[in-house]
Amino acid sequence: MADQLTEDEIVKRLSQSQYPAFSELAQETVKKGVRPAAVLIPLFLQAGEWHILYTRRTDNVEHHKGQVSFPGGATDPEDQSAEDTALREAEEEVGIRRQDVRLLGRLGQMITVSHYRITPVVGVFPWPYAFKVHTVEVGRVFSMPLAWLATRDNRLEFIRTETGHAVITYVPYDGELLWGATAHMTVNLIEALGLG
Repeated sequence: MADQLTEDEIVKRLSQSQYPAFSELAQETVKKGVRPAAVLIPLFLQAGEWHILYTRRTDNVEHHKGQVSFPGGATDPEDQSAEDTALREAEEEVGIRRQDVRLLGRLGQMITVSHYRITPVVGVFPWPYAFKVHTVEVGRVFSMPLAWLATRDNRLEFIRTETGHAVITYVPYDGELLWGATAHMTVNLIEALGLG
């Protein structure tokens, strides 16, 4: 049960999950110009129930306009790790200060259609929280309950005939459509936590 997980149990389960290293990913997916990036998968407890925080991107951003995503972006030269990138981006986009985040672990890397190699970093922050939203990039900040996300009936998986790649999409929640890479990372988290 999602709501019975403690922070320490999440750390333990993430450390035990096995994902292929980037070097083990199929070589045909590694294109010239793939850039490293990281996202923060922000968890918080509200009334004893785990939630995941998401953003909806504005139409002013370069990639994935209007789509649901995690706070994150490309790695800057000064970033020392994926965690640095994820925390910096979360602070820039929604105002979650790095000192307010307890890092819990990572998920396996993935390559997106926009040619980024993304490392998902999982962290927990206190709730309620006073966000400072960078409105040029972020149109909305909202959350979905982890238990709802882990319910198999709330998502669909299908293969795109033109690419042969699997696509995950959730049924709409609070008017938001979670699909694509963000949905895939969400399902990876659910499976790593033993909820799916």
